[in-house]
Amino acid sequence: MRPEDRLRDHLAFLYGPEQGRDVWRTLQPLLDEFRRRNPHVAERVPPPAERLTERDTFLITYADQVREPGCSPLSTLGQFLRARLAGIVAGVHLLPFFPYSSDDGFSVIDYYRVDPRVGTWDEVTAIGRHFRLMFDAVINHVSRQSAWFQAFLRGEFPYTDYFIVVDPSVNLSQVVRPRTSPLLTPVETAQGVRYVWTTFSSDQIDLNYHNPAVLLEIVKVLLFYVEQGAEVIRLDAIAYLWKELGTPCIHLPQTHHVVKLFRALLDAVAPGVILITETNVPHEDNISYFGDGTDEAQMVYNFALPPPWWCTPSSRPTPSASRLGPARCALHRPPPPSSTSWPPTTASA
Repeated sequence: MRPEDRLRDHLAFLYGPEQGRDVWRTLQPLLDEFRRRNPHVAERVPPPAERLTERDTFLITYADQVREPGCSPLSTLGQFLRARLAGIVAGVHLLPFFPYSSDDGFSVIDYYRVDPRVGTWDEVTAIGRHFRLMFDAVINHVSRQSAWFQAFLRGEFPYTDYFIVVDPSVNLSQVVRPRTSPLLTPVETAQGVRYVWTTFSSDQIDLNYHNPAVLLEIVKVLLFYVEQGAEVIRLDAIAYLWKELGTPCIHLPQTHHVVKLFRALLDAVAPGVILITETNVPHEDNISYFGDGTDEAQMVYNFALPPPWWCTPSSRPTPSASRLGPARCALHRPPPPSSTSWPPTTASA
């Protein structure tokens, strides 16, 4: 099935046939415009087996991890990478480098700006000329300081429906929580006090994907990241994306359809770009984000494998690792589909 047909199917599942067609009529011109601006992106497509292999290592780093007086952190990082790690690491996972208000960057104020304290987009793309780039898509929530949420507080259209407002008397006991902070946070708006959904903290306001306008906003963000050189996009906290009252609000079918929609989107205009899901959950739930091996994320973090011990992306253990009792369960699981991988990490992803 063509990526465009898959996109229409996912939109119909999420929003119904009629509204799904309306959303497609808005989405299609975005894809056409992206292709017009970036004709080279569709041509940069290595064979699936060569996109990432067991020889490829990514450095995970914040933009300001390496500093030098008189230079921006991103410029210094780029110099360090070229001098010390060229030929050693294939790529760089730049942890959130956007303006943020909390949670070490994972409360994004503006998806489109580089935090001026660390540098500029030109310095990000300069790193991308020598190393493959991975960006974080922190799209479950935004900072309460973001322009979108501030407009919500003022009661400005269309942002009044960008966030999830819930009556605090509703029973939310089924909701699976990754943190112990309150799930609902009261905020003062132009219409009075409203209780908004906050999975991770009172500073991180969850987005309302029931509103297709929110989905379209995030599509624009992902396409922008590709234009800035992202070859791998990490979907942060993706398991909690879609909320339905009366459910655990984790791993919902709608969430999987959103990830599949993102995959179809990239297959349509940037088929060389890889999605990786950050889903630190039990193994069977984790690998469910592969879909059928061709229609969802190409990569899923292998959290089950103890960090000091490595296997290839195809899950074949090295002889030394295969003798490890604690790792045996993870190592002896069936390998993922041939077009996917579940890489281990030596740092928290």
